[in-house]
Amino acid sequence: MASTEQKIKAGIIGGAGYTGSEMLRILLNHPNVEIAFVNSKSNAGNFLYEVHTDLFGDTELKFSSELSDEIDVLFLCVGHGDAQKFLEANPIAEHIKVIDLSQDFRLKEAKGFEVKGERLEGKTHTSNSAPRSFVYGLPELNKSAIKEAFNIANPGCFATCIQLGLLPLAAKNMLVKEVHISATTGSTGAGQSLSPTSHFTWRNDNLSVYKAFNHQHLKEISQSLNQLQSDFPVYPGDENRLNFIPYRGDFTRGILASIYTECNLTEEEALKLYSDYYAEHPFTHVTIRDIDLKQVVNTNKCFIQIKKHGNKIFVISIMDNLLKGASGQAVQNMNLMFGLEETAGLKLKANAF
Repeated sequence: MASTEQKIKAGIIGGAGYTGSEMLRILLNHPNVEIAFVNSKSNAGNFLYEVHTDLFGDTELKFSSELSDEIDVLFLCVGHGDAQKFLEANPIAEHIKVIDLSQDFRLKEAKGFEVKGERLEGKTHTSNSAPRSFVYGLPELNKSAIKEAFNIANPGCFATCIQLGLLPLAAKNMLVKEVHISATTGSTGAGQSLSPTSHFTWRNDNLSVYKAFNHQHLKEISQSLNQLQSDFPVYPGDENRLNFIPYRGDFTRGILASIYTECNLTEEEALKLYSDYYAEHPFTHVTIRDIDLKQVVNTNKCFIQIKKHGNKIFVISIMDNLLKGASGQAVQNMNLMFGLEETAGLKLKANAF
């Protein structure tokens, strides 16, 4: 367990994008963390506030092109495919814990990575250990394993929102019929690099479907549901158990997922099932009241609304895609890994209006 008096030293790879910028905002205000370096080749030498202008007055840190082993945890806030390339090109010292926000290590078949050995009296020794694997970092599913982990694969944003809407049912082997999911995400879910569908003139006053039935997060979701319900198919195409229609929304941040499937529980029984499942998880809250995105945007919370319509359970799950769906959850995982309060640095104010 980490001492709350001795600060955790953190390094960030890819500090110029959306997840990197949110990571900076959280860690700069985290009571138990000191940022050792923020790596960005394209911005090396620039002040953080020259890229993230809202940080003016908060820090005098500059982006660096250098890496250091003098850290306790490394956050990989890079694009999909780039995390694995980075770890292959830059062996990590044994004592450093790694939290990857890309999709490179989320699936069970993903390969681990080699460590270069611990520094001892100014020297390094060669590690004889096997490649280090990753624990899937969804605290509401794997909290005990996360506490013991050295490497975390941070879940995807859609995946987090949808899984939190379904885990209690899977835990009771109740996902026996097709599950229908529609979910809309804000424009920041597409990353900072421009594409035709992320330009303001295209996104504003617009709504569109993409990757219907074959979104890349489906296997990640199925893998987690199978962990709780062993007969749930891991491969999304099997039995067409998950039917997922993703939407691009004309707002900046947040995800709203609406989910329904057949279920013989009453509304009261379903509410109790979900409330009991999330009782020990401080960021996930269950209600029968109507919910909306402004309640959770700019927080690490997920709100879940439960309704019954005939023989179907209807679940609405909402959260901020950049916080509970990315950087906030990564810090939540770090807190668990280092024995801190799970909510440390994450008691954030919602936009509300």
